[in-house]
Amino acid sequence: MTGDRVVVIGGGLAGITAAIELADSGLPVTLLESRPWLGGATWSFGRRGLTIDNGQHAFLRCFTSYQDLLVRLGVTNWVDLQERLDLTVLGAGGPHRIRRNSWPAPFHLTRTLAGYGLLSRTERLGVVPAVMTMWLSDLSRQSRASVADWLGRHGQGERARRQFWDVFLVPVLNAASDQADMSTAAALINAALLTSRDRADIGISSVPLRDVHGGPASRLLAALGADVRVSTQATTVTSRRGGGFVVRVDSSADEVQPAGYEIDAAGVVLAVPAWSAAELVPPELEADLNAWRKLRPSPEVSIHVMYDCQVTNLPFAVSGESALRWIADKTGPAGLHTGQYLAASIPAADRFVDAPSAAIREEFLPVLERLFPAAASARVEDFFVTRERTATFRPMPGSGALRPAQVTNLPGLALAGAWTSTGWPDTMEGAVRSGRRAAESVLRALAPAEASAEPDRPQPRMREAVAAMQGLATRFAGERNATEATPEAVPASGDAEVGQPELNVEVAASAEGERPAEALTLAEAVESAEAVESADTAKAADTAEKATAAPNGTLPRKGNRARKVAPASGAPAAGGKPASAHGAGIKPPVALTAPDDLPQRAKAAGQ
Repeated sequence: MTGDRVVVIGGGLAGITAAIELADSGLPVTLLESRPWLGGATWSFGRRGLTIDNGQHAFLRCFTSYQDLLVRLGVTNWVDLQERLDLTVLGAGGPHRIRRNSWPAPFHLTRTLAGYGLLSRTERLGVVPAVMTMWLSDLSRQSRASVADWLGRHGQGERARRQFWDVFLVPVLNAASDQADMSTAAALINAALLTSRDRADIGISSVPLRDVHGGPASRLLAALGADVRVSTQATTVTSRRGGGFVVRVDSSADEVQPAGYEIDAAGVVLAVPAWSAAELVPPELEADLNAWRKLRPSPEVSIHVMYDCQVTNLPFAVSGESALRWIADKTGPAGLHTGQYLAASIPAADRFVDAPSAAIREEFLPVLERLFPAAASARVEDFFVTRERTATFRPMPGSGALRPAQVTNLPGLALAGAWTSTGWPDTMEGAVRSGRRAAESVLRALAPAEASAEPDRPQPRMREAVAAMQGLATRFAGERNATEATPEAVPASGDAEVGQPELNVEVAASAEGERPAEALTLAEAVESAEAVESADTAKAADTAEKATAAPNGTLPRKGNRARKVAPASGAPAAGGKPASAHGAGIKPPVALTAPDDLPQRAKAAGQ
């Protein structure tokens, strides 16, 4: 195979995005994925008739590039995005709700902070100057500081860090705060919380992840004419004298050439983790390789519990006092018809990744019973553990300097993956952005005069493919309830070893108007809000406590209201969404608009 073919190695979100962009430009594309399916860190498997996601993957409203990908895949009806941030934090003294109000950022969370019961009043007030410093300062140069060090220098004690900052940062960074890079954390905080009031609204999938990423991507790439080869391992990439590359391939799925073969390519995108890319790059990149070879993986463990009855009405929550962090009700997406299925993640799971399943069960089932009192009297029908040893890269202090750009010194060869330099942590948003930039790099190298603009929006060929996808999506929605594919048999022993996920809470933008900022300092706003909050806090706590304790579905689901992610102008949304376990009360979609350079935007109150 010769000519202008581009080979994309890796079928995760970065590789999928790059392949779509390149194929839409008219180039012949071959995508190679070593596993039997696309989706990378976000995939699903079958177990006892249910469809299990490998990890917990939420996103935020500020994940604009990720949402653009959902539009292209035609799956916007299959995710739910909150109308406004509403997150329950489970901890001492009962549940606590994080809700934003109508004030402009960063004042939109003052009432929540005023009533945040996991901190004392003094600790709550102490959070204010740290937030203001983040809001008003450029922290991109804090490349050698850990999150814990920086917070300590700005008046945040151990308890404030553990009960407030770690609750939100550890699940996203997949690293303890004393091992996480402050500049990376600050970029996320600014994008999600300090730029506009709606950026941290949470979105979740209402169907299995394979139905959101891998399956739709395979169909779209086929519609675009791309050659997708799964169960196909690229072993080496070498550069040709005079330009171009040779990709050596081994394929367990190729019966004609089982011993392997070569693909001639004009361009290559390496969309695999850093430690895998290090084994593939040509010798010409050895000097650059020495830097990002130092990046190390960070593990994540998920526990999966099936109860014989409903133990909570919350669609998701986060724990404030346990190694368990993000907890989600997966009953509907998994296809469970009786009882309730909770999945909970343990980020930065170095201590647990090699622990026996029995030991993990012994430690964390009592934690779930404390967080959800109804679970104490429920019967556990099934319990198992999934382990992701290389879930994300570990964002150690100084790791930002090790993350390479997507462009390399070899024209036509680009890097992609959430571990590359994106300005974001290792998230779904970072993965998609890296794929776009990698595709843009290859397009510039192959056709410099024609690739001056980022291939950022659906082009005519893309619109045709998306339109063609609608019939497929509708048909697929009807078929998935009739037949559940099982890509991998999982042992019934309660321990499943799976690939690399990314537990990432992510982000996007809406067109809400912002009130002018009140003439108050944030500290004064907290003082004022405490008086107003007292009645609301009592009411909210009572509602949330009932939700966590309610057995057998005696309460209707409340809070965390969601709406569909709306497609960009001119792009249709897929129909035929399977029934959602949390679909009640969903309002019509609102068009999403957001700049692509959100982390770099100048911060101004209410913008």
